[in-house]
Amino acid sequence: MTQLQIPRMSVKPSVPSESDQETNTQEASGTSMDCSCAIIRSRDFSFYYGSKMGVQKITMEILPCRVTAIIGPSGCGKSTFLRSINRMNDLIPHTRTEGLLEVNGHPVYDKRTNLVNLRQQVGMVFQKPNPFAKSIYDNITYGPRLQGIRGRAALDQIVEECLRKAALWEEVKDELDKSALALSGGQQQRLCIARALATKPNILLMDEPCSALDPLATARIEDLITQLKTNYTIIIVTHNMQQAARVSENTAFFCLGELIEYDSTSRIFTNPGKKQTEDYITGRFG
Repeated sequence: MTQLQIPRMSVKPSVPSESDQETNTQEASGTSMDCSCAIIRSRDFSFYYGSKMGVQKITMEILPCRVTAIIGPSGCGKSTFLRSINRMNDLIPHTRTEGLLEVNGHPVYDKRTNLVNLRQQVGMVFQKPNPFAKSIYDNITYGPRLQGIRGRAALDQIVEECLRKAALWEEVKDELDKSALALSGGQQQRLCIARALATKPNILLMDEPCSALDPLATARIEDLITQLKTNYTIIIVTHNMQQAARVSENTAFFCLGELIEYDSTSRIFTNPGKKQTEDYITGRFG
């Protein structure tokens, strides 16, 4: 059977202005967002762990080359939805989906979807740094080698480019043969980001990427996110509402597996349209 290939974006999509972000909003109640260039779309998307619902009827559109934050209390479906985008949830037995979830216009859960191709284009950074027990160099080149890149010069270039993008090159350039496990926690997380970038993704998923880091390392990661959004679509799950306010342009509030509200970050935090959102933002629950 021919497998469905998720095409790469050959040109940088147009990005609406800040004023467009304020007016082009979408809420769970059904108000539509003008997302003609949306890179991720879900329509009534539901995910189940056996008979247990993870998320239910999620409808939202995520715009390219900006940061979208997903906030909400523990167990509300934030990570479930995030991991559905590159089908990391496939690793869990007895799961199933309903509805539609698309990346670049192609259904993620189509049986013909090439998962290797999908995960190359939708990179993932996890809650805790998880570098391989290999050298810094081999961590970065792991993905490109799987893609068939073997030349030393090409691999060297990838390593330097990705470490520079992850703001780590100057710190490790003379120690590329050093074990990645010898790096500090913040350095390990930036290495994991560099490793994700090495497969040249369009989208970068971040699941609580700073929860295990100290404030200084967190600030470095947040600065990095701001720099990367010029060329990547970033979706970040976070319990830290201050972090969501600092780094994102759009914010989605999940609760009990449902999308309660999705709007510009400034509006979510200053004038939310739903009482549940206001209660969570102001600390009344969660």
